[in-house]
Amino acid sequence: MKVLLLSDWMTSRGGAERYIVSLRDGLRAASDETTLVGCSAAEVADGSCDHVVYGSDFPPAQAFLQIANPIAGYRLRSIVRAFNPDVAVVSQFAYHFSPSVFGPLSRTPVVVAMMDYKAICPLGTRMLPDGSRCLEHAGVSCRHNRCLNVPHWIRDQPRYSRIRSVLMRADRIVCPSSWMKEQFAAAGIDADVVALGVPEPATGFAHTPSPHPLFVYCGRLSSEKGVSLLVRAFANFVRDVPHAALRIVGDGPQRAEIDDLIKTLDVERSVAITGWVSPDDVDREMRDAWALVAPSIWAEPFGLAVVEAMMRGIPVIVSDSGAFLETVEQNATGLFFESGNEAALVQALRKIAMRTIFPSGGISAESAAAVRARFRMEDHIDRMRSVFREVAGLASAYA
Repeated sequence: MKVLLLSDWMTSRGGAERYIVSLRDGLRAASDETTLVGCSAAEVADGSCDHVVYGSDFPPAQAFLQIANPIAGYRLRSIVRAFNPDVAVVSQFAYHFSPSVFGPLSRTPVVVAMMDYKAICPLGTRMLPDGSRCLEHAGVSCRHNRCLNVPHWIRDQPRYSRIRSVLMRADRIVCPSSWMKEQFAAAGIDADVVALGVPEPATGFAHTPSPHPLFVYCGRLSSEKGVSLLVRAFANFVRDVPHAALRIVGDGPQRAEIDDLIKTLDVERSVAITGWVSPDDVDREMRDAWALVAPSIWAEPFGLAVVEAMMRGIPVIVSDSGAFLETVEQNATGLFFESGNEAALVQALRKIAMRTIFPSGGISAESAAAVRARFRMEDHIDRMRSVFREVAGLASAYA
């Protein structure tokens, strides 16, 4: 089978980008012919994508390109002609590709893989300006709740009309969690749940907790991820446990703000930011953690880093929302805390540091094995290939 993979590519890469690369590699291991096309505001220099087409984060350009990106569409048309795919997988497309990505795919069966809320929320987070969760449909509420200014709201009317139109024409829509399926269903979009596959640890990986309590955050530094909340909670916690440390692995639009907060709270000796690291280096940054912390304020669509940690025997501390409720088992693989509640997060950090929970330093071998079995990449590839065969067969039937 020939599979064309398309995904927006953020300059501060995260789980969505790691997933699409893993999908490509898994399909190639299954003897499928694949090519990965990324659309990014910055050149993808690490070789992750086979092709990179034009996108922009420059606001005046983005105002038009998110409605229609003819430059990307033109380049993609030539890629499709040369590759002649049996099926196309469109992952992120609302940031840089725009709905224009679907034009060159009009004769190709299309599977849309929803990885976040961007197709149903202009901000992509389903969060209101005050940090609370939005429970309304996109549209008039986006202006009423002051999520968008008037020009942005007016611009988004034709944009989201196009997005809805192309989604209605997709052969299949898949998403990574039941939580996401419910969110799309509420917006009138039918999606099937296909749990993500997560690559297993590299050969020789061993979880070896640091001599002193060490907590790790791994992900994009953006407001919905709750990293500011984590730093504030850790600053409170470390007063009582001065030998503890926090390692923040990642980069993103909130980097400067997080750096300033660390200085303001005077925890520079206890908190380190590594910046973005390659997927191959994630194991190195996680291996000595007492727990991975995912303090997301938004309702996480899946939470790749959390599953990666549990597969490696590392306990997790997560907010009690979104797909975390499907992937984490309280007291077996991790701890929940009330989303946005700093005091509750401090208490969870203390439980791990005092060995009140997970006294051996990690989750049980049985629990880690169960997580690995549930999210085996090979099983995910098999499920996705089955979807591809179905949509390709459906297309053939109507040819």
